[in-house]
Amino acid sequence: MLTIESLAEKVSAYLEPDQTNQVKRAYYYAQQAHDGQVRRSGEPYVTHPLAVANILADMHLDHQSLMAAMLHDVIEDTGIEKAALEEQFGEAVAYLVDGVSKLTQIEFSSRAEKQAENFQKMALAMAKDIRVILVKLADRLHNMRTLGVLHAEKRRRIAKETLEIYAPISNRLGMNNIRIEFEDLGFDALYPMRSRRIRAAVKKSRGNRTELVEKIKLAISYALKEEHIDGKVFGREKHLYSIYQKMQVKRKSFANIMDVYAFRIILKSVDDCYRVLGVVHNLYKPVAGQFKDYIAVPKANGYQSLHTILFGMHGVPIEVQIRTEEMDEMADKGIAAHWLYKSKNENEPTGSQERARQWVKDLLELQQSAGNSIEFIENVKIDLFPDEIYVFTPKGNILELPSGATPVDFAYAVHTDVGNTCVACRINRRLRPLSETLQSGNTVSIITAPGAQPNPAWLNFVISGKARSAIRHYLKNQRHSESIALGKRLLNKALMSINSKYEDITEQQKITFVKDNNESSFDHVLEDIGQGNRLAYTVAKHLLPELSVPQKEEQPNNQAPLIIENADGLMISFAKCCYPLPGDPIACHVSTGRGIVVHRDNCKNMAEFQGDHDKCLPVNWSQEVTGEFLVELHIELENRRGVVAMLATKITDQHSNIEKISLEERDAKISIAHVLIHVTSRIHLANILRRLKTIKAVTKITRSKN
Repeated sequence: MLTIESLAEKVSAYLEPDQTNQVKRAYYYAQQAHDGQVRRSGEPYVTHPLAVANILADMHLDHQSLMAAMLHDVIEDTGIEKAALEEQFGEAVAYLVDGVSKLTQIEFSSRAEKQAENFQKMALAMAKDIRVILVKLADRLHNMRTLGVLHAEKRRRIAKETLEIYAPISNRLGMNNIRIEFEDLGFDALYPMRSRRIRAAVKKSRGNRTELVEKIKLAISYALKEEHIDGKVFGREKHLYSIYQKMQVKRKSFANIMDVYAFRIILKSVDDCYRVLGVVHNLYKPVAGQFKDYIAVPKANGYQSLHTILFGMHGVPIEVQIRTEEMDEMADKGIAAHWLYKSKNENEPTGSQERARQWVKDLLELQQSAGNSIEFIENVKIDLFPDEIYVFTPKGNILELPSGATPVDFAYAVHTDVGNTCVACRINRRLRPLSETLQSGNTVSIITAPGAQPNPAWLNFVISGKARSAIRHYLKNQRHSESIALGKRLLNKALMSINSKYEDITEQQKITFVKDNNESSFDHVLEDIGQGNRLAYTVAKHLLPELSVPQKEEQPNNQAPLIIENADGLMISFAKCCYPLPGDPIACHVSTGRGIVVHRDNCKNMAEFQGDHDKCLPVNWSQEVTGEFLVELHIELENRRGVVAMLATKITDQHSNIEKISLEERDAKISIAHVLIHVTSRIHLANILRRLKTIKAVTKITRSKN
């Protein structure tokens, strides 16, 4: 059984005597604070913080981290305040303890919100001191080891959270040993039957594999000896969750997964690593395209190794990892290896530390641009992708992105301003779509334009949390400013109907209105008008009650119409029932939460608004309207091979993009193609229709009018 004496003996091997005494003092303080509290297992509660400190001691963490581990539940569970801990143990220890303490004084509307807020609090604390997350990981690890005493539902909830958040964080920080234990314990708790079956199958297959593993190890060891290279060869076994994931993702049977034999070769120097790569490739034939050099290009978490797959004895696949002793230590312990093997200059940050700090910095950016804690944690989960790709900037710098990333993700990884003003890209010097998936080794250059802004459609294909968060943040601000501008225009129109105008409204009148309606500001009132949540007519009447306001039915409808200047406004949208184009006679109505919705004036969906002058407004196109507008065509055509491809070619030849195309078979000879395309004007549409009518198979074209 673990005691404070046995822990003190362990830490005294690397801590100063007075530091060991401080750790013991923190233990006795925690013991007194938790006096009378027991864990679900019936053990005294203090056994938990002692076990957490022991996990950190195995990583050779400093005395302040160990003290924080001893005290990590004191604020949360005993009512002792942060100030009291600061007085007793210093500011650093109190900060670490507060960083891992959950928010207990606030009521949350849901468990998801509570989890998100607590994680956000911890992420902010990590930004100042990375040790916060190390204490939290050790805390979670001991909780996972003792999960068996909890009831099934809570066990599954904690396991799911561990697999979704804490295991990926361990991976991001390069702490492979903790990640593997998190994954296997979480898998066992979440899917106990699957875990038992895979464990039994692994045990059964182990006997058949041992002999072949030994033969391959001997062959590799002999080849190293022949080349006078000093190295250790280990046969390594896949852990249960890794086997399960590969079976799920690759849709392979257990037998196929276990057919792959894995080996690790540990050497003295980087030079030896590359020499041994040549040795094993000479010994066994390498599989084409299955070599990865993570020494020259380390992973984001600092992991370095050479990976190669070979055809071994009897043609069985062999996975080989080749790395130095230092790289092996970093692969297992990640950022914690900094404390295990401190450099001579203790202030000099390691590569792993720098990457950890960069990750925390990225977390802060996500937190600042996220709308709320739940959106923040969703973005963090996206950013904890285990698979990465490595792409080059035009200057040859390497950027790491999640697998499946696009040029827009790349642009935001370079800088938020580059992402916001991105208009096009080149991949390997060729112009490519912004939605194209990047591959490792691509060289990407982003083309920007002053005044450009993010497109809401980007949210359909961006992968990284940073890109998603930045786009949402920009659009939210843009929507806010557009809503205010539109609200001002609508209020001005309402005021003009009573022989006044917006410029005539005094600041005092605005302040009075804000006060009477319990609003935060007059801009918020204008935003509500612009979004259709408040009627401009009602606000005008309240602002100028002394003026005679006509009744709704008497309101003049010959006011100056709203002018539509482009297709890109967030608060002016175009109805998908009739798809209005510049040049079409149009009408519009105010829709709650959406602002102005523009229809063609003969659209049947406008009928319900025609008598309501508050919601139905006069509107017109600008003489110089810009942007692309959607239009839907119904094309009747004969069933011939390749006719859809011909349609697509004719449309794209006229510089139009196809949004959607579907085919409806009317009978054996005739089909109707429903095509949604982008056009700039009715003239542009007419040119497209002329080209389509030259196709012999096309018998009739109509435009959707609702």
